[in-house]
Amino acid sequence: MQPSPPQDTRIICIGAMLWDVIGRSTRRMQPGDDVAGRVHRIPGGVAMNIGLALVRQRLAPVMLSSVSRDPPGDLLIAEAERMGMDTHHVWRESDLPTDTYLAVETPDGLMAAVADARALEAAGTTILAPLREGPLGSAEDPWTGTVVIDGNLTLNVITGLARDRCFSRARLRIAPASPDKATRLWPLLSHPQAVFHLNLAEAEALVGRRLENAASAATAVLSMGARRVIVTNGSSDVADAKSGSATITQAPPPVTPVRVTGAGDNFVAAHLAAELNGATRAEALAAAVNFGAAYVAGKEHP
Repeated sequence: MQPSPPQDTRIICIGAMLWDVIGRSTRRMQPGDDVAGRVHRIPGGVAMNIGLALVRQRLAPVMLSSVSRDPPGDLLIAEAERMGMDTHHVWRESDLPTDTYLAVETPDGLMAAVADARALEAAGTTILAPLREGPLGSAEDPWTGTVVIDGNLTLNVITGLARDRCFSRARLRIAPASPDKATRLWPLLSHPQAVFHLNLAEAEALVGRRLENAASAATAVLSMGARRVIVTNGSSDVADAKSGSATITQAPPPVTPVRVTGAGDNFVAAHLAAELNGATRAEALAAAVNFGAAYVAGKEHP
C-alpha cells in the first residue's frame, strides 16, 4: 500500500541565486584551448535551480538568498518571478555585484567552473530573517515544512543553522554545490531530519578519502552520523542509504549528454517532489534518476 502524501508541502530554498554563464562546445577541449561554441546566461545557483525544478513539479517554493540592487539583480528577480519562483523574501541590500557562476562544458562534461557568491557570503545570516522574525517562522513557531540548503552558505552560517531553534522542526535537504564546499556541511550531519544529496566527488570530499561507488559513498557518509544519504555517480550508479534500512541502488538510463550544469539540482527536486507525493524510497529514486537523465539529454520539461 502506497503511503499518503504528507500534508505540509511547503518548501524554502536557501542558498545561491545568481546568473549562470555557461559556455558549451561540441568539441573536446584541453586547458588553454579556444574553441567555438555557445554561451548562455540563465538564472541559476544550486538553491535556485532546485527551486525552479520544483516549480516544474507543480510545487511552490520560496527563495531565501541575496541579490543586489543592480541591473543584473533586477533582471534576475524579474526572470525568476516570470518562471514561477517566489522571491519576495530575498535580501536585496548588498552593495556587491549580483553573484555569477561561470562554467565551461564539453562533450566530456564540466571542464571547469568558478562561482562568485560574494553577495550571498557577505549577507550571512541576514537572509534567514524571514525564518527567525516572521513571516515564515520564529524560534517560538518554527517552520515545519521542507528546507533546501546549499553549500554556497558559509561554514559560520551553516554551523549556526544546525543549532538554530527556527530549524528544529524542518525537514532538511542538503546539497553541497561542489566538492570544494562539501566539507562545510559537517555541522548538519547530526540533524535528525536531514537528507544529504551528494555526488561521488562531494561524498569523497566530506569523508576525506576515495570511495569505490555510490553505495559505498552513501554508507561512508552515513557512518559519520547522517541519517540518510543519497549519492549520484554520473551515468554509473545512484544509491540511497538510510540508517536502519537497506541501501537501495539504481542505474541511470543511458543518454547522450547535452548539458551538465544543474543536473544534480534537478535530481534533488524530482526526488523531493516524488516523496512529498507519497512515493516509496525506490519509487522516488527512480523518478529522480529519470528526471535527471532527461535534463542532461536536453529536455526542457522532463
